[in-house]
Amino acid sequence: MSLMGDVKPLKGNNDKIITTKAQIDADKAKARREAAEARSKADPNFLTIEQVELVDPDDLLEYKKDGVQDGVYKNLRLGKYDIHSVLNLHGLSVTEARQKLFQFIEDCQQADLRSLLIQHGKGVKNQPHQAVIKSYVNKWLRQFEQVLAFHSAQAFHGGSGAVYVLLKKSEKARMQNKERHQKRGANR
Repeated sequence: MSLMGDVKPLKGNNDKIITTKAQIDADKAKARREAAEARSKADPNFLTIEQVELVDPDDLLEYKKDGVQDGVYKNLRLGKYDIHSVLNLHGLSVTEARQKLFQFIEDCQQADLRSLLIQHGKGVKNQPHQAVIKSYVNKWLRQFEQVLAFHSAQAFHGGSGAVYVLLKKSEKARMQNKERHQKRGANR
């Protein structure tokens, strides 16, 4: 006995595709992934605005990558380096601060500026959460490959409402430094 023996084809257009809810959901997910990929290609800003661990308004921010000499970090922490550029993030939304900080670091790297001051404020008056921008700055600066170290500023530069940042030398600056040292060694 054949299971399909009395089955007959439907009359009319047999080439219609019937999609299931699962297929529609899969197509929507694929479209969302493709849109996210297109946005990430269009926007080189890799700084995340996802959940951040909040810091206290008076907390000191500090970070040092492996390989940064203790003396260099100490001088940064004590505000002994000339500040080459300043960014003020007071009064900005998280989205605005993200964009400004990203562009600032990129511009400073391009201009061979190494010692920076970022004024993020303490966010004491912010409700319902204090120090939101400060918390994001703490997270974002760690995401930059070119940031070697940062530390909350001395009182005369804004204290815990600002942070000193030390950037890597650009490739151009490294080459100039190397050439300068080679010339010195040749003159001896």
